[in-house]
Amino acid sequence: MGLNTQEKIADLKTRTEKVLAGGGEKAIAKLHAKGRLTARERLDLLFDKNTFVELDRFVEHRCTNFGMDKIEIPGEGVVTGYGLINGRTVFAFAQDFSVLGGSLGEMHASKIVKCMDQAVNVGAPMVALCDSGGARIQEAVDSLSGYGKIFYKNTMASGSIPQVAAIMGPSAGGAVYSPALMDFIYMVDQDYAQMFITGPQVIKATTGEEIDAQSLGGAHTHNSKSGVAHFVAKDDGECIEQIKRLLSFLPGSYREQPPRYACADPAERRDEGLNKIVPDKSSRPYDMKKLIKMVVDDGEIYESQALFAKNIITCFARMDGSTVGIIANQPSVMAGSLDINASDKASRFISFCDCFNIPIITFVDVPGYLPGTQQEFGGIIRHGAKLLYVYPEATVPKITVVIRKAYGGAYLGMCSKQGGADMVIAWPSAEIAVMGGEGAANIIFRDTSPEERQQKIDEYVQEFSTPYQAARRGFVDQIIEPMDTRPVIINALKTLASKSIQLPPKKHGNIPV
Repeated sequence: MGLNTQEKIADLKTRTEKVLAGGGEKAIAKLHAKGRLTARERLDLLFDKNTFVELDRFVEHRCTNFGMDKIEIPGEGVVTGYGLINGRTVFAFAQDFSVLGGSLGEMHASKIVKCMDQAVNVGAPMVALCDSGGARIQEAVDSLSGYGKIFYKNTMASGSIPQVAAIMGPSAGGAVYSPALMDFIYMVDQDYAQMFITGPQVIKATTGEEIDAQSLGGAHTHNSKSGVAHFVAKDDGECIEQIKRLLSFLPGSYREQPPRYACADPAERRDEGLNKIVPDKSSRPYDMKKLIKMVVDDGEIYESQALFAKNIITCFARMDGSTVGIIANQPSVMAGSLDINASDKASRFISFCDCFNIPIITFVDVPGYLPGTQQEFGGIIRHGAKLLYVYPEATVPKITVVIRKAYGGAYLGMCSKQGGADMVIAWPSAEIAVMGGEGAANIIFRDTSPEERQQKIDEYVQEFSTPYQAARRGFVDQIIEPMDTRPVIINALKTLASKSIQLPPKKHGNIPV
C-alpha cells in the first residue's frame, strides 16, 4: 500500500530539508570561517524578504561515471529562482560551493539555462552569483556541453535583459566566459574570489612565470588592470548591496523605460560654482567628476569601471529623477585623452545604455587620441573607431556638453553633431578645433619669426579656439552659461523623450574590434 497524504507531505518536508542543508554543517562552517556566505544566504540578502521563489529544487544529476551514481548532490550545487528586489521582479542563480565545490554538471547547467529562459520571456534582469570550482570532471563532455548552452543563452539574452554577474568565489577556465558575456561583473575583494583562464600552476609549468592567484585574477587586478570587472566590493554583503543599487537604475528589459524616482533636487537649480570650475589656462587640469556631481540629482553618481582607464568616466546618474548614462573625459588623468582602454570602456557602456533606453549625456574635454608607438601597435585605430561606431548606432536621446577642449578626431569620437548628437551644448570655454591653437599656428605660420608666430597663435586661439566657429555652422545648438547646465540638460531630455528613429534595415552591423 502506498503512502497516505500526510506521509507524502512528511516525505516532501524531509526531501526539502535535505536540499536546504546544502553540503552539510561542516562544509557550511568551513565557508563561514573564511567570511563567505552560502548560496541561500546570499539570495536572502539579494531579494526582498520572503519574496524569493526557488525553482527546480529537486533536480538531480544522472551521471554514473567514477562512482557518481552513489553520490547525492543536493540541488545540483546551484539555487535558481526569482523574486522581488526593491519591489521589482528579478531572476537569479547562486552556485553553492558547499556542495561538491559548486561544480558545474549537465543538470546544474540545465537549471541555469531554464532560469535564464524564463527571465528573458518575462522581461526581468538576470543576476548570477558565481562561486564554482569549475567543470564537474566526472561528467566529461556533458559538463562542457552545459557551459556551451549557458554561453549561448547569455548571447541570446544580450540586449534583451540586463545580465549581472558577481564573482564571489573561484571562477576558472570555462566558468569565466558566462560572466564575460554578461553586462556587468562585480568582484569580491577577498582571497577566495578570483577569475582566470589558466591558474598559477599551469602558467608556471608552461611559461615559467610565477604569480599567486590573487595577483593573477583577483578583484584589484580585474578592476584596475584588465578591465574585465566593473565593480569591486569588500565582502559578500557589500557586493549584493551594490548590485541592488545598479538594478535601481535599470529597466527590466529592452521593452521598458528605466524606473523614475521622486526627486527633491530642483530641475531648475543653477550652480554658480560651475562658472569657476574650469581653469582659465586650458592646459591646467580639473576634476570632471566634481563637475558632473554639481549637475546631476543630489550629486550622486554610480561609476562603472572606476579603477580602469581613469582618463574617461562612465557612470549612471539621475536627472530630475530619471536614469541617464554619462560618458566624460577626465582632464586630471592623461589630460583626458582617448586611448585603447578608454575607447573600449566607453564604447561598451554606450552600447549598454542604448540597449536599455537610457539617455546618454557626454561631457567633452578631450585634446585628442593618445600618441605613441604602444598605442599605434596596440591598435588604437580599430579601438578608437569603436566610439565612432557606437554613438551613431545609438538611438536613445544623446546630449553632448562641450566643456573645454574638443580637438580633431577625438572631438568627433565624443558624440559630435556629425556623430549623431541630438543636442550639442557648449560652454563659452569650449575649444572646438582641428587641434590646439599653438600646434595649429606652428604649422600654418612655421616660416614666420617667433614674435610673429606668437601673435598668430594669439589670433588663432581667439578666433578658432572657441565654440563660435562651430556654432556658425550649426554644429553647436546652444552656447550657455555654465551655471545653467542642469536645467538646460533636463529641458533637452524632456524634449527628446519622444524621440523615435529607425536605423537602416540590416541583419546587424560589424563593429571594429
